[in-house]
Amino acid sequence: MLPSLLAVAAHPDDESLLVGGVLAQHHAAGARTAVVTATWAPDSRRAPELAAALSVLGAGSPRLLGYNDARNPEASPGRPRLIDAPLDEAVGRLVAHIRDFRPEIVVTHDAVGQLTGHPDHVRTHQITLLAVEAAGLAHLYPDAGAPWQPTAVYAATHPESGVGLLRPLLEGVGKSVLAVPDSYVTTSVDVTPWADMKWRAILAHDGEVARERTLPGILARLPEGDRAQIIRTEHFTRLTLGPAKGDPDQLTI
Repeated sequence: MLPSLLAVAAHPDDESLLVGGVLAQHHAAGARTAVVTATWAPDSRRAPELAAALSVLGAGSPRLLGYNDARNPEASPGRPRLIDAPLDEAVGRLVAHIRDFRPEIVVTHDAVGQLTGHPDHVRTHQITLLAVEAAGLAHLYPDAGAPWQPTAVYAATHPESGVGLLRPLLEGVGKSVLAVPDSYVTTSVDVTPWADMKWRAILAHDGEVARERTLPGILARLPEGDRAQIIRTEHFTRLTLGPAKGDPDQLTI
């Protein structure tokens, strides 16, 4: 059986785009999977889309921290933006989810903000690394549940050699493309067997699919072959005080 897996994503749809294949793979193998989403409120318009996507992937119910999006104030009216929220508070909220779910592996965004450098992606990366360490220490956040230490942390990323078709597509709508050196990638997972589930999960975010400049919308307008080429491989960096060698074909503990 593959290890239990918790994905920590900045926005609804990030989970499907970045780790949808791996979530489906682990679920199909009988592993427990879940997703924590840092922004958007439980009563927002995107929450039902997230719930539908997680249902496709077998990743349980949404776990929303409820912070506001850095660029979209309708995400969680009246709540602070994720990038403005007190760091200690945000880390503590995530620690509670880690201790509740008790995953063996945690996956989140990479340090550069996942191709486009969105500030919420960067902040989610920072919060996750702090929370994973804190979750195993009983003296930190004692009210957030019994300590639990995940065995491995992975950052979902894009190597320079693997950006391929995404570069002209994203640059064509005015977005940046922040890839990492190939040497920074420790694991590349071929998710072809689960690509159909991944695509159905992406499509569940139909509000984003309908927009022209979002990645779901861009992918929806592509020929099927080009889209399949983009979504069939998911790249990761195993983070244990920096990149560490692991199984090159799947996430390991």
